[in-house]
Amino acid sequence: MKIVKTNGLIAAPFTPMHSNCTVNLDAIEQYANRLLSDGVVGAFICGTTGEAMSLTLEERIQVAERWMLKAPKNLRVIVHVGHNAIADCKRLAAHAQLIGANSIACMAPFFFKPNSVESLVQWCEQVAAAAPNLPFYYYHIPSMTGVTIPVHDFLTVAADRIPNLVGVKFTYEDLEDFGRCLKFDNQRFDVLFGRDERLLAAFDAGARGAVGSTYNFAAPLYRSLIDSFLTGDQQSATKHQTLAVEMINTLVAGGSSPIATFKWFMKRVGIDCGPARIPLQNLTTEQIDMLESKLKAIGIYEAIEFRESNNSGK
Repeated sequence: MKIVKTNGLIAAPFTPMHSNCTVNLDAIEQYANRLLSDGVVGAFICGTTGEAMSLTLEERIQVAERWMLKAPKNLRVIVHVGHNAIADCKRLAAHAQLIGANSIACMAPFFFKPNSVESLVQWCEQVAAAAPNLPFYYYHIPSMTGVTIPVHDFLTVAADRIPNLVGVKFTYEDLEDFGRCLKFDNQRFDVLFGRDERLLAAFDAGARGAVGSTYNFAAPLYRSLIDSFLTGDQQSATKHQTLAVEMINTLVAGGSSPIATFKWFMKRVGIDCGPARIPLQNLTTEQIDMLESKLKAIGIYEAIEFRESNNSGK
């Protein structure tokens, strides 16, 4: 399968929900158009940020269908199909192929975990085979799965066994392993970096594509970072990365559940994705007021090109 390298930012969208935490499919069209207008090149749906493991299988199918129906044609849609049950992974993968998704991705199972490279490859091999016509990405996220098998080791075994393997979503801080993956087999694979806080370091290591939660609402800031880096303005690139880290730290410290806090901020800047599902905890009014003050103080609204309105996000 021909491998097309990603250049730019892929957002990991939130799953929009109504106030009662049922899925709000009607919000997806506006959301997808907003991402494209912000310069995002793709959407990695039903992943960690999308609360996939808090959704039923049918909800994930409905969300994927709506994204494929409403997303602009030039916005890539990568459907995450990871699950603890291999049969459900296969069902989601086959469905993604049926509806015309651009690619699929799958994280390792995280209850009974693969304990070797071979068992991880076998898992991905079966999932990828359920959608043989779609490019397949292995989603490496040890913070959620507990699976720390080096991705370079995975590629060494999987490269010639999974015909539709095109790359990796690498959401981990191990830049040494990341760099080895970029160089693997003459830079064969599309290796997407997944830690927004270290985007500049990843680009310095050779990355050109990335997937992240905060690209939903701060893509202009990260695009400025990338532009500065590519033109050799390291000082400006570092300045943008420092502000991004400050934004993330402020949001994470502002509530008990980062995804819920990020969803609030998404509403604050114009796209209402509703609350997060339990066990994630949503912000209180007091927390929102404190966050507003801190975010304004660091100048984040100017950096993400947001025009102040009456939308408080409360």
